Amino acid sequence: MAQTDRRPVVFRGGTVLTLDDQHTVLTDADVLVVDDKVAAVGRALDAPEGAMEVDARGGIVMPGMIDTHRHMWQTAMRAYGADWTLTQYFVWYYLEHGKTFRPEDVHAGNLVSAWESLEAGVTTTVDWSHGLQTVDHAEAACDALAAVPGRFVLAYGNIQAGPWEWTADPAVRSFLERRRDAQDDLLGLQLAFDVTGDPSFPERAAFEVARELGLPVTTHAGVWGATNDDGIRLMHENGFMTPENIYVHAATLSTDSYQRIAASGGSVSVSTESEQSAGQGYPPTWQVRSYDIPVSLSQDTSVWWSGDLFSAMRTTLGADRAREHLEAHVAGDTVTNLHLRAEHVVDWATRGGARALGRDDLGSLEPGKKADVVLIKNDHSPVSFPLVNPYGHVAFQAQRGDVHTVVVDGRVVKHEHRLVGYDADAVRRTVEATVEHLMTSLGDEAWKNGMYPDLPTDEVLDNPYQYTEYKSESTRSARGSMFGEPGADRDTEPAS
Repeated sequence: MAQTDRRPVVFRGGTVLTLDDQHTVLTDADVLVVDDKVAAVGRALDAPEGAMEVDARGGIVMPGMIDTHRHMWQTAMRAYGADWTLTQYFVWYYLEHGKTFRPEDVHAGNLVSAWESLEAGVTTTVDWSHGLQTVDHAEAACDALAAVPGRFVLAYGNIQAGPWEWTADPAVRSFLERRRDAQDDLLGLQLAFDVTGDPSFPERAAFEVARELGLPVTTHAGVWGATNDDGIRLMHENGFMTPENIYVHAATLSTDSYQRIAASGGSVSVSTESEQSAGQGYPPTWQVRSYDIPVSLSQDTSVWWSGDLFSAMRTTLGADRAREHLEAHVAGDTVTNLHLRAEHVVDWATRGGARALGRDDLGSLEPGKKADVVLIKNDHSPVSFPLVNPYGHVAFQAQRGDVHTVVVDGRVVKHEHRLVGYDADAVRRTVEATVEHLMTSLGDEAWKNGMYPDLPTDEVLDNPYQYTEYKSESTRSARGSMFGEPGADRDTEPAS
C-alpha cells in the first residue's frame, strides 16, 4: 500500500482505549477511519465499501502517542553518549562540536528519527531543533520531516547564538513567517530557547518575536547547572508565561516556580530517562502532580536513550513510585496505595501531549478527531496475552516491536509491523554519510574520546550557553530535590 493511500480503515474487535474525558475502555470494539478523521467508535460498525479491514482481536487500539521534546537532529549519533553526564553533553554539543553539523547532517538525524517515531507508534513528535545555525539547516530539518508521513512540530532554536540574536535575523524571520503561513497541519511551529536568569532578561526580545508571530515557546526549565527559578520569575514578571508554554524537565525548581507555571496554565514535558540518567534533577512528577500542572512525556535524544514512549511511560512510573516509597520510608511509613497509575502515564503519552500542543483534535479516539491511531498487537509474542489490564499492558508490557499498525491523518504508515514507504537502505546511507563526516571532522582519537569526554578541569559549568557571559551558581541549588525543600511538609500527599 502506498503511503498516499487514504481509503477508509476499520480496526475490528480490539480493546479500545479511547482516552476521552471519561477514559472509556471498550472491548471487542471497532474504530472506523474515514478520510483524515475518526468516523466512529463502537461495536460491529458498518464500514464503507472498499475499506481496509485490520484484525485488532487480541490487541489494543489507542490514540497515536505524542512526544513533546526530542532533539531529532542528533539521532545520527544514536547511543554515542550512552555514558555521558549532562555536563559532557553540554561540552560536546554546546562548547565543542555542535557547530560541526552541516544542514545535511541535521537532515540525516531528522530523517531517521522521524521514521523511528512512527515505527514506535509516536504519531506526533516535537523536533526540539536547537542545532539550526543557519536557515539552510532549518530548511534541511523541514525537508526531512516532510519526507516522512508523520506529524511533527519544528521547535526552532540555535544554541550557538543568543535567542535575541537569531530571532532578529531577517532570514530567520522570513523562514518562520513562511512556515507559519503555510498552515501545514502535519508540520507545526514553535520557538525553542532557554532563559538563563540574567537579571537584564535579554531573552525578552525573543519572546516578543514569538508573540508577534503568534508562536508558542518551549524552554528547558529547572535544569541543574543551566536554568533555575530566576528564569521562571523573569518570564512571569514580564508577562511571557502563557498556557502555550512548555517547560521541559522542570526538575530543580522551587515551590514558587511550580505555582507560577500552574497559575499561568503552562505544561511540563517530563523526560524521565533523561532526568534520571543525565542529571537535570529528579523527575518532577511528584511536584507537578502536587500543583495539578498538565504533563506530557518526551524522550529528549537518542544520543543517550530510546526513542519510544513505552520506555518513557515505564520509567516515569518507576521514578514516581520510587520517590513515593522513599518519602514514606523516611517518615517511617509504608505505601499501601500508589498515586501514579498506568492509566495516568498512558494519558500523558497521548492526551497530555495533545493538550501541551493545543491540539484538541489529537490524543483521543472520538468521532471527529484526527485519525492518528495505533494498534498494539503481536500474535507471535507470548507477552501479548492475556490482556486483562490494557493500561498496564501498554505501560509495562508493550514495546515498539508490538506496534502492528499506525495511522497518521487517516493514512496507514505502518502495517503488520512494517513501515510503509520506508527505504531502509537510503536512510542508512544518509546517516552513515553524517557519521563519516563527524568522524573525519573530529579525527579518530577525538571521536573515540568523545564517548567518554573529560570534565572541565578549571571550573564547573554554571552556564553552558556560550553566547552570554552571565553565570549563576544558583543553578546548582538543590531545589525540588528528592525530599523537597527545607522545611517542606512531607505529610501532604500529591494529587493523582
